[in-house]
Amino acid sequence: MKISFFVPGRIAPGGSKTGFYRHGRVIMAPASKFTKSWMQSVRAVAIAAYHGSPIEGAVRLCLSFRVPRPKSHWTKKTALSKTGRRRPYPIAKPDLTKLIRSTEDALTGILWKDDSQVVRQVTGKDYCTHQERSGVFITVEIYDGQSLHECQK
Repeated sequence: MKISFFVPGRIAPGGSKTGFYRHGRVIMAPASKFTKSWMQSVRAVAIAAYHGSPIEGAVRLCLSFRVPRPKSHWTKKTALSKTGRRRPYPIAKPDLTKLIRSTEDALTGILWKDDSQVVRQVTGKDYCTHQERSGVFITVEIYDGQSLHECQK
C-alpha cells in the first residue's frame, strides 16, 4: 500500500515552544504562529487522500519540502539574479528536522497511530520554481524491509 499527495501552503516548523506567564501559570505555545494552520492543512489533505484506518506496522515516509525563494533571488523582470544562482539550496531557517516534526505530528492518528512507527525516511528541502507552489510532497507506504528506492516526486 502506498499513499502519495501534495500539501500546498506555507510550511511551518514544529517542536520549538515559547513560554510565557498568564494568571500565575506558565503557558507553552508554538514559536511559529503558522504551525497550527500548517498542521491543519496537512491533516485536511491527508484525510482527503486516505480513507482507511491508521496503519499499525512499520512505515516508510518520504517528504519533499518546497520553499519559495527569497525576493532577493529575483530581478525586477522575474528572472533569477546572480544571488539566486549562487544559492541552489535553501540553507536558511526553518531547518529540515523541525519541518519533518510538524508534518509527522499532523499525520499522527490519520495515516499511522504514532510517528514512532516511521522506521525509514527520505527527506529533502528545495526551492520551488517560480511557477510551483510551496508545500510538501508526501509519500507513505507500509515498510516491508525491502523497498530501498528513492521516493517519487
